[in-house]
Amino acid sequence: MRKAADILEAESRELGRLMTLEMGKPFKAAIAEAEKCATACRYYADNAERFLADEPVQMEGSKAWVAFQPIGVVLAIMPWNFPFWQVFRFAAPALMAGNAGILKHASNVPQCALAIEAVFRRAGFVDGEFQTLLIGSDAVEGIISDRRVAAVTLTGSEAAGRSVGAAAGKNVKKSVLELGGSDPFVVMPSADFEAAVSTAVTARMINNGQSCIAAKRFIIHENIYDEFVKQFVARVSAITVGDPMDETTELGPLATEAIRDGLDEQVKASVAKGARVLIGGKKSDREGYYYAPTVLVDIPSDAPAAYDELFGPVASVFKAKDVTDAIRIANNTNFGLAASAWTRDDAERDRFIADIESGMLFINGMVASDPRIPFGGVKNSGYGRELAEFGIREFVNIKSVRVMTDDGGKSTKRSATE
Repeated sequence: MRKAADILEAESRELGRLMTLEMGKPFKAAIAEAEKCATACRYYADNAERFLADEPVQMEGSKAWVAFQPIGVVLAIMPWNFPFWQVFRFAAPALMAGNAGILKHASNVPQCALAIEAVFRRAGFVDGEFQTLLIGSDAVEGIISDRRVAAVTLTGSEAAGRSVGAAAGKNVKKSVLELGGSDPFVVMPSADFEAAVSTAVTARMINNGQSCIAAKRFIIHENIYDEFVKQFVARVSAITVGDPMDETTELGPLATEAIRDGLDEQVKASVAKGARVLIGGKKSDREGYYYAPTVLVDIPSDAPAAYDELFGPVASVFKAKDVTDAIRIANNTNFGLAASAWTRDDAERDRFIADIESGMLFINGMVASDPRIPFGGVKNSGYGRELAEFGIREFVNIKSVRVMTDDGGKSTKRSATE
């Protein structure tokens, strides 16, 4: 696993170029993605033994412990938006736990899928321990039902998650689903305003706006709403849009024509409901699947921009009366992946921690995945966790072991019947 990390770092530019060519993310960000994958490899190389060590249990008349054992072959169905990171955050813990991995990657990033398999093979993993399958989605259910496959993990759309979750349930197999998000970004008057507005732009436009944990709904207290919107729009308008291979580009094209057109339909439907476009709101005139950086305000609750996931460079801005109203707006979605809240007021912070419905919450910072903390959501954002100790234990057999002592367990006969 450490050798895999070395390869990822040494060849980050080549691997980054592959990501950019296949799905259009800015080249600089793609290089950083390859390097981030190396951190996950080293994290689990350093910590897997500790995470999976037997845990003793004190029981009368016996020696008992909990063992964590591999479960076998895990199928990973992965998306195109972070074509390396999404895979490595599954593969590093799964392989370190002793499992084998098979990858069904998104159809528009086949070269990335093959390159990932090559990284593990070149790093010295046993032949076949990690395999890429160049197959369509119609083959997935059959693979899940194969008796050799023990579990499945998916990162993708809500619809894909429902389908895979149903197939896993039908076959009584473990599944982890990391689905979409319509993540709130709440700013209160006590916040560091400059840091909040600056981070807001990055949080929305990262990866060309195509990130499940990108901030999508900006909920601003009414006392600072006008100034926030003014500065936010000014900074969005200054974003450098261009060729993703140019390292100065901040926003490149969307991954496919269908994704761009679908986003455009969501924006048009929101405008038809009454939302106002302050900037952008249309396809770009430049060649490629570009969408203009967009800011929407005055958004009705029944508009797609209010409740749906907009997967592209479109920000939805809402006005909140107070902390209670901000939490109400934040939770007014079927998703619950992550949230960012900006405040220097301890009482407000505690309210956000207690009441925002999400699997992750960042206070005064941008949501980002990190090998050291669990990643996952609630509600329609899925179930299960990736990364940290919780991630590696998703795909192990948590086995209870009890060895009776020489007295035959006489001292425990009563409890054994319970």
